[in-house]
Amino acid sequence: MADVKKISLVLADVDGTLVTEQKLLTDRAKAAVRALKAAGVRFAITSGRPPRGMAMLFDDLALDTPVAGFNGGLFVNTDLSIIEQKTLPPDVAAEALKLIGAHEMDAWVYSGNDWLVTKAKAPHVDREAWTVKFQPTVVANFDGRLDKVAKIVGISDDLERVKKCEADAQAAFGAKATASRSQPYYLDVTHKDANKGAVADYLSDHLHIPEAEIATIGDQPNDVLMFKRSGLSIAMGNASDEVKAQATETTASYNDEGFAKAMERFVLGVVES
Repeated sequence: MADVKKISLVLADVDGTLVTEQKLLTDRAKAAVRALKAAGVRFAITSGRPPRGMAMLFDDLALDTPVAGFNGGLFVNTDLSIIEQKTLPPDVAAEALKLIGAHEMDAWVYSGNDWLVTKAKAPHVDREAWTVKFQPTVVANFDGRLDKVAKIVGISDDLERVKKCEADAQAAFGAKATASRSQPYYLDVTHKDANKGAVADYLSDHLHIPEAEIATIGDQPNDVLMFKRSGLSIAMGNASDEVKAQATETTASYNDEGFAKAMERFVLGVVES
């Protein structure tokens, strides 16, 4: 066994981290979560996905902790009953849509359990529907639908355009909203207190676990805030150098059992043979 620091909770990102590129939860990842629980370490997940889009993982992970969807905009139990939610002020939602449009990006709106799009065949819609296992509602526009928005997503395969929109959104919103990339092609805009750092804070408070005893693992810029609220932070091998520089450890890629290897080595102290 390797020497490891005391960890009482692991908080994991989902896409690019817990599941593979094909959105699969491997047997080794499942076994790692079981081993954590056997060692007395609790396990929680957070994602930019809607909670409904993570439900297929709940049983395989035997989750018994609050689930944080929309990067912390909505906390639910595993029966999808709402614990707490944070929505964007309507004026901020409107401003976000205007900014995304100005950068010539597509936009999605998540409101309650609804995923709203204006073009059914826009980039990434089919892939996202396959990932979350439900279809969007196609609307002509978002007029009159901005009073209970949990998340707005800007989408483009021009990755530099998404990065620029992220910077402009952060400058425009300041403390009014959180804007960060959940994937290189997705910019998520959520309530100012809906971010993965706030998820770590919430779980620390509600599970009575000091932040120093929390391990976090992720791959995208929006995971860095939770890295900063944990005693151990692990970047995936598929993360950018920018994200890796913000973590205390780095593991293998999501296509090379990076999540399981990180749990085994850095949390459970299993020495690789």
